[in-house]
Amino acid sequence: MKKFFKEFKEFAVKGNVVDLAVAVIIGGAFGKIISSLVADIVMPFVGVIIGGVDFTNIRWTLKKAVLSDAGATVTPAVTMNIGVFLQNVFDFLIIAAVIFLLIKIIGRLKKQLVREQAKEAPLSPAPTKDQELLTEIRDLLKK
Repeated sequence: MKKFFKEFKEFAVKGNVVDLAVAVIIGGAFGKIISSLVADIVMPFVGVIIGGVDFTNIRWTLKKAVLSDAGATVTPAVTMNIGVFLQNVFDFLIIAAVIFLLIKIIGRLKKQLVREQAKEAPLSPAPTKDQELLTEIRDLLKK
């Protein structure tokens, strides 16, 4: 039992597990931001462009609701919520576009960082006296 807990502890504190946990938490928060971006900023513009349609209210009724004589709902309507599906498709497309742009930006920053590090890297030091003498001897032997 001790060995099990020791192995579990080693597994749980590995860098990859901790990194994954952080990524999941940040991803959840990022998902809320993107959902808000789509629902609160993008979709109103799309709705205005296509004539003020609110996507979330687009439904296809498969079976109408059954009402009692008093007007109370006995059986609710069966609907296909097409608008909700469209909203989720837009969410996905925007999330995919944002992630694509982030990856492109990170790639460019990495390339720029590598170039800067290459510029800052010291050039190989001048050869020592011994190396110069050995080079001269090699060149003389070649002749």
